[in-house]
Amino acid sequence: MNKDITVAVIEDDENLRFLVKHRLESEGYQVIQSGNGNEAESLILEKRPDVVLLDWMLPGKEGNEICEDVRKAGFENIIIMMTAKSQDVDKIEAYSFGVTDYISKPFNMDVLIAMIDNKVKFFLPKNSPEIYKFGQTEHHPNIHSLIREGKKVELTILENRILLHFLQNLGREITREELMEVVWGYSSNVNTRTLDMHVVRLRKKIETNPDKPHYLQTVRGLGYKFVDEEEI
Repeated sequence: MNKDITVAVIEDDENLRFLVKHRLESEGYQVIQSGNGNEAESLILEKRPDVVLLDWMLPGKEGNEICEDVRKAGFENIIIMMTAKSQDVDKIEAYSFGVTDYISKPFNMDVLIAMIDNKVKFFLPKNSPEIYKFGQTEHHPNIHSLIREGKKVELTILENRILLHFLQNLGREITREELMEVVWGYSSNVNTRTLDMHVVRLRKKIETNPDKPHYLQTVRGLGYKFVDEEEI
């Protein structure tokens, strides 16, 4: 089954990287990969995979630095850190700079797949077969995509959640705090600038002129509201 979900495998052990890639692809995931820390950071920020499987020890730049840097740059998707059992990793500190979860090496491949499947289920509204329509655009939340004027436009997991919440609350003024709670699922350290950045990216995908938004409007001093064509 094609899950339409991309996993970045960042691991310098070529044999392990090959095995993980092969298994993920057999499970229907799309895979991109890197074995170098500096290259991996560029890959994550350019391709914006849904899940990053990130080794702790890498040449070029270590996994914890990569995690911290991509989070600062606004990357909010799933990051699972791979650590060797012998490594003395302060996991509590590491959670604070943005790791979603951990798996210790050597790991059982079935456990890894179960962990990824579980994270994806949590982040994606899989049980939502509804298609939402606005203007010439359809939103398919179950595959985190838009069909806009006949062309498919991919959404990140977070863009998908933001848009779905707006479409379920058409015309209602929504505070930034409410959006952050819905999107990140908890009272996180994420600041409103990060949320606003995701809104800017989403507007580029849904608006004809993102600088003068037709649908996703700013409510000054409060947050946003989504107005469909019938209400304009």
